[in-house]
Amino acid sequence: NRDFKKLAEIHKKLYKAFERIESLQGKRVFSTYFRVGFYGSRFGDLDGEEFIYKEPMLTKLPEIAQRLANFYGGKYGADNLVIIKDSKQVDLSKLDSDKAHIQITYVEPYFDNYELRDRLTEYEKNHNICRFIFSTPFTKGGSSAHGELQDQYKRKTILTTANHFPYIKTRILVSDRKVIELKPIEVAIEDIQLKVAKLDAAIKSNDPKILQLELQGCIGTTVNQGPIEVARVFLRELFDGKIPTKHENKLRLCFKDLLKKSNDALKRNRQFIKKDQEALQTELENSYHRCMDYLKPLLHPPPGPANMQPRIQKEASITSPVV
Repeated sequence: NRDFKKLAEIHKKLYKAFERIESLQGKRVFSTYFRVGFYGSRFGDLDGEEFIYKEPMLTKLPEIAQRLANFYGGKYGADNLVIIKDSKQVDLSKLDSDKAHIQITYVEPYFDNYELRDRLTEYEKNHNICRFIFSTPFTKGGSSAHGELQDQYKRKTILTTANHFPYIKTRILVSDRKVIELKPIEVAIEDIQLKVAKLDAAIKSNDPKILQLELQGCIGTTVNQGPIEVARVFLRELFDGKIPTKHENKLRLCFKDLLKKSNDALKRNRQFIKKDQEALQTELENSYHRCMDYLKPLLHPPPGPANMQPRIQKEASITSPVV
């Protein structure tokens, strides 16, 4: 094509488009997703089916719940409709067979670690997606969703839709479901990893308010289930020299990452603070040092038998006589 004037116009449009994308990096807000389950003979073919609903950005759960209640309440009668307000597994035997039940749960797009290597931008994380996740905290007794650290379990449900979003329809049928149960120590590991990720994002945001909030949430003195309490519950025996299990070692490494990231965040925060915030900075630094002092024995645990074996063989080869 030698129509250089037309080419110049096309490239000018491309330039503006890319410039617009660059200016909106990290500022765009994408759609919100909800899982909606239908239970009851009144729904006919929909009974027992689950769908993922794609809603406008920043839609809250009460908004979609009210909309569905109005629609199906008008269809079956408000007295015959029940909105299930938790994300627990629905026990069909406990439902009133004469009524229509709808369960609504907020979900987020889900990716495996290898997928995230190719999905770097928010746009890539919100397009061509078909898997979604929601988490349900629970305790083994079943009486309460939340309990003490050592009793807190989590059920992660991964849903796969029959088609990818964006789609011509705003709801897609769920074609597959996978459930993973996390033990209390795994829940603790995930929580610490989330804190590290949030601290890292806060440092990159260059927003002192966000940074201070994340620091207070990680190492602040008012945190009831902070790093010290988590270590006391799950890693208490490691202080006595016990060889860590796989999960204990992973949690130990998470604490190492958290302390390093907290130290980086404190240094960054000191660059932001004004004179009237010196007291807050001092308090956060004191909290950090308390955490460091308590967790220090965990950062370099004694070597296990697997690590000691080569050393023993090496010493034996040195001392053994040459024949």
